[in-house]
Amino acid sequence: MTGSATPQDGAPITLSWLCHPATVLALVLLLVNDHVLKAAHPGLVTGKLSDVAGLVLAPPLVAVLLTLLVSRLPARAAALAGLVTVGAGFAVVKSSGYAAELASSAWTVLAGPSLVRADLTDLLTLPALGLAWWSWTRSRHRPVRRRTARLVRLLVVLPPAVLAVAGTSVVRYPYAVGTALLDGQPAISIGSGYDDRSWPAKPADGRWSVSADGGTTWRPAGAAEEQRLSGPNVGQRQACVPTEPQRCYRAVRGHLRVEQSDDAGATWRVAWEVSDARREAFARRFDSPGDIRRHFASRDLIVYPVADGGHEVLVANGRDGLLRRGSDGGWRRAGFPSERDTPDVRSDDPPVLGPGGPGDRDTDVFLAFALSLTLGVTVTLLAAHLAIRRGKGPRWWSVAGSGVMLTAGIVLALAWERNDDYSTFNALLVVVLPACLLTAVSLVVRASYQGATGRWIGGALAGLLLTVVLAGLPLVGWLHGTPPQTRFAVALALLGTVPGVLLAIRIAGLVDPARAFENRYPPRPPYPNASYPPRLPAVPDPPYPNAPYPSRPPEAPDPPTPSQLRPPYPSQLPPG
Repeated sequence: MTGSATPQDGAPITLSWLCHPATVLALVLLLVNDHVLKAAHPGLVTGKLSDVAGLVLAPPLVAVLLTLLVSRLPARAAALAGLVTVGAGFAVVKSSGYAAELASSAWTVLAGPSLVRADLTDLLTLPALGLAWWSWTRSRHRPVRRRTARLVRLLVVLPPAVLAVAGTSVVRYPYAVGTALLDGQPAISIGSGYDDRSWPAKPADGRWSVSADGGTTWRPAGAAEEQRLSGPNVGQRQACVPTEPQRCYRAVRGHLRVEQSDDAGATWRVAWEVSDARREAFARRFDSPGDIRRHFASRDLIVYPVADGGHEVLVANGRDGLLRRGSDGGWRRAGFPSERDTPDVRSDDPPVLGPGGPGDRDTDVFLAFALSLTLGVTVTLLAAHLAIRRGKGPRWWSVAGSGVMLTAGIVLALAWERNDDYSTFNALLVVVLPACLLTAVSLVVRASYQGATGRWIGGALAGLLLTVVLAGLPLVGWLHGTPPQTRFAVALALLGTVPGVLLAIRIAGLVDPARAFENRYPPRPPYPNASYPPRLPAVPDPPYPNAPYPSRPPEAPDPPTPSQLRPPYPSQLPPG
């Protein structure tokens, strides 16, 4: 069986190009390199492999998408558009820092936190487009015209190809792991990670840098210095000023806080801190913050003298970077000065301490919308359950809807932790939002079949919108920093479902069980307003017993038999 493809339809040819062995090999190489090899062996080779594989895979993918969107587009025009678009876009992004920044922002919106860097050496991989063109010339003579084969290839090859091209390399974020003194000079250990499995846990998991000017500039530590910095004096939570033994500082575990003592540790007072409430709102402005209590906390510190006779303090604050106390007594968050030019680590300056807003918390905006929508659909689920039961409908509809919403709620709760923002976006777009929409539409339709009137449907939709708005109000305030803590905002959002629940209970009376019976058992013919042929005249019933009957006519004699008509035999004749 063949499809309805015409000579102007380019989809069969471009799909053959996407499924060419060279393109499929590039797809496998891109997936393995980005998600396995780069994490295990970061460097020049793995970086260039992704560029080569992407340049081979992207043109046929663009061509297939174009021919699917424009059914009459010729295959050759789609192929040229794919090659030119991919080649020109790659050249512009890799040669312009501004274009790379725009690409990072666009890719972050489409596929989660992403980092695209301008690197002129990546232009050396542009000849890989020649391999893409060669695979095109081999594929254009073998179009996929069978409808079943096209469907199978679309379902098997197209989704992983889109994910492979949309997904970028793992974005790693800097992490201030520890501090130490090396011959009286401050040293810091800066690691990197992107989720709970990759964050550094001890100073040895990072790279050491040493400063010869009291922390103003830094240089990478040599091999011998790295070995010395792995000694037992690394990672002290408490230290005293060498020239003032009574003055001591300590990093408070589990908090962004440094305390100071002026009596050799007998009593302590807060020297610098970010309160726990402010810390949560501030930390969620970072990408993939994860466990805030663990990753945004003061880990250890060092105290060292400076040339003017005073002293300075250097604190490792995890994801927030370094905290530095100058000789003038002022505290300043110093970020990650040693990671500015590291190619595989995003080392933006930490956000300023303040309430911020939704523009600084893009991922939390999606989470807040998903939570309010989930609560609204849950109220709709309750209303539909009451309507179906009143209409004597099957209970398994409510059970199935509850199971779907429970699954969506668990996924949403896990995504709320934001251990990996890329997974968070995928969970919201692939699981939570489709589950909510499917459940709401399916149950409202089923309730209408069970006798729910138009007024009930309007009330159910009003309850959905009312719950989304009331649950969303505290979440919008949470995005602006009031309330600053998540648990209070979620509790207020749950409280906002009460009016919707009351409305769902009230509109249950709008369900008409008789209407549900008519929907299940429609009336038999004759139907109203139907034309039928005229009826035949009725046949009279036979007479009943004891009824008078007409007199019977006299019986006619029987006709003579043949023997009676035969002449008599001689013996039967009379004598004479």
